[in-house]
Amino acid sequence: MLELRSITAGYDRRTPVLRDVTLTLRPGDSVGLLGPSGCGKSTLARVAALLHTPDAGSVVIDGEPARGWRHRAPRAQRTAFGVVFQQPRLSADPRLRLSDLIAEPLRATGAEHADRVRELAEAVGLSTDLLTRRPHEVSDGQLQRACVARALTLRPRWLICDEMTAMLDASTTAALVGVVEDYRRETGAGLLAVGHDRVLLERWCGRTVEWGELVGA
Repeated sequence: MLELRSITAGYDRRTPVLRDVTLTLRPGDSVGLLGPSGCGKSTLARVAALLHTPDAGSVVIDGEPARGWRHRAPRAQRTAFGVVFQQPRLSADPRLRLSDLIAEPLRATGAEHADRVRELAEAVGLSTDLLTRRPHEVSDGQLQRACVARALTLRPRWLICDEMTAMLDASTTAALVGVVEDYRRETGAGLLAVGHDRVLLERWCGRTVEWGELVGA
């Protein structure tokens, strides 16, 4: 279970972006978090994925409280999450070929990666030719496919998709949502999908939570 307990967080302690927010996901759950731009849902997603330190509250992962944030988190907790952000060009190293981008998490753990990269590239619809290119040589949709593959590389137990499809056309959106759902069904991973598109979240997720419900509006 992934539990966000009474989270208060922001980028300036005097003016927190979110206050006393609680949200729980069970393994296999697919939860959509719906809210307008700027409300704080992306900050909550980053806290959930151990990428942003909350000012108050706690994150509990499979019964164990988070013991650090970002690179200070223990590897077992850090690698429990796969995260896909809204803007792939801000989350991809422009120097890396797409094959190396997908392999980044494996390289960090010293694991063999060639077979896993091929498997994931096929799953997200990237050809062998595209894998040799760098981010500036591919479209936003192709780069986001690589970012989704990267998020799945270490077989995470929890997926955090923060506006994953906001910059994509309808066909790429459908393809990547399908990849995430196939992975979730096969592994029992839990999903938190953040967005402002009600139709998409309600079709994609088993449960949709309105931001106002979390903050008591």
